[in-house]
Amino acid sequence: MLDFSVTFIITIINIAILFFILRKILFKPVTKIMTERAKRVQNSIDQAEKDKASAQALLREYEGKLKNAEDIADEILKNAREEAAHEAQRIIAEGKAAAADIVTAARNQLDAEHQAALAKFKIEAAALVLAASSRLVSREFSGDDDRRYVNMLLDELAALKGR
Repeated sequence: MLDFSVTFIITIINIAILFFILRKILFKPVTKIMTERAKRVQNSIDQAEKDKASAQALLREYEGKLKNAEDIADEILKNAREEAAHEAQRIIAEGKAAAADIVTAARNQLDAEHQAALAKFKIEAAALVLAASSRLVSREFSGDDDRRYVNMLLDELAALKGR
């Protein structure tokens, strides 16, 4: 059978004492260190997840701001294009108005020159009519009465020609 000697019992007692001593000195602190390390690792993981969530929130915020900035830039460009189109239309309208004024002034000047030429023509025609009439009648016309008759005659001729 088994023979339990004193050495065996002392060895078991030594092992038990060593176990309790190691447990007190080594196992509990190591277990405590491992538990703390596990907590730190878990805290680091939790903090990393929080940071990741925060980074994603910031990313969404910056993407929203970027989209808003793009919308604002598009609006600014649209307004600038509209303003440029209005300015172009205004410049074209001013140019057309200036051209119309120039054409009107030219027509007025042409009408004035035409009237002046017509008046000069009437005077020259009256002188020719008087000269021709005086040769025909062999007498010289003078005075305002004669000139008035000649002007009336020319006006009647112009009226007949205008019809």
